[in-house]
Amino acid sequence: MKRIALILLCICSLSAVSSFAADLADVGKHPSCKYCGMDRGKFAHSRVLIEYDDGTSSGACSLHCAAIDLANNIDRTPGRIAVADYYGKELIDAEKALWVLGGGQPGVMTAQAKWAFRDKPAADRFIRENGGAAAGFDQAMRAAYNDMYSDTKQIRERRKMKRSKTP
Repeated sequence: MKRIALILLCICSLSAVSSFAADLADVGKHPSCKYCGMDRGKFAHSRVLIEYDDGTSSGACSLHCAAIDLANNIDRTPGRIAVADYYGKELIDAEKALWVLGGGQPGVMTAQAKWAFRDKPAADRFIRENGGAAAGFDQAMRAAYNDMYSDTKQIRERRKMKRSKTP
C-alpha cells in the first residue's frame, strides 16, 4: 500500500512540475526582456507575451516594457496579449484579466505597480492585503503610458547610481 501511495505521489509531482514548465514555455523562447534585460523567469508573476498577427512574438518582464514594445511596433497588430496571473504565474488574456493598480507591493519597472489576476476573488484578495485599485486592461495600459516618463527617468537614475558604485 505504501508503495502505491509513493508511486502516486511521484506521478502527481512529475505532472505538477511538467504543467508548471508548460506554463513557462514562453520564458524558454524569450528568457529575458529585450528592453531592460530582466530575467522573465524570475519575474514570472509580471511577464507579458505579445503575439503579433505577422507570427512574431515579443516577451517583456512587465506591462511597462510591453508598452514600450507596443509603441515601437506601431505598424504591427497584436493578435494576442497575454500576461501572467500574479498568484498562479500562468499566462492569461490581458484584456480579460482583472488589473490592480498601485498598492503596497513594489511594481516591476514602475513606481505604480500594475498586476493582473485571473479572477475577481484573487484581485480582491490582493487589494485587501496590499491596497491598490481595481482596473481594466485599457486603464492599466493608459497608466503604463502615463507613468512612462517618470518611470524611465527613475530607472536611468538608479542605473547611473549602480554604475558609479561599481569599481
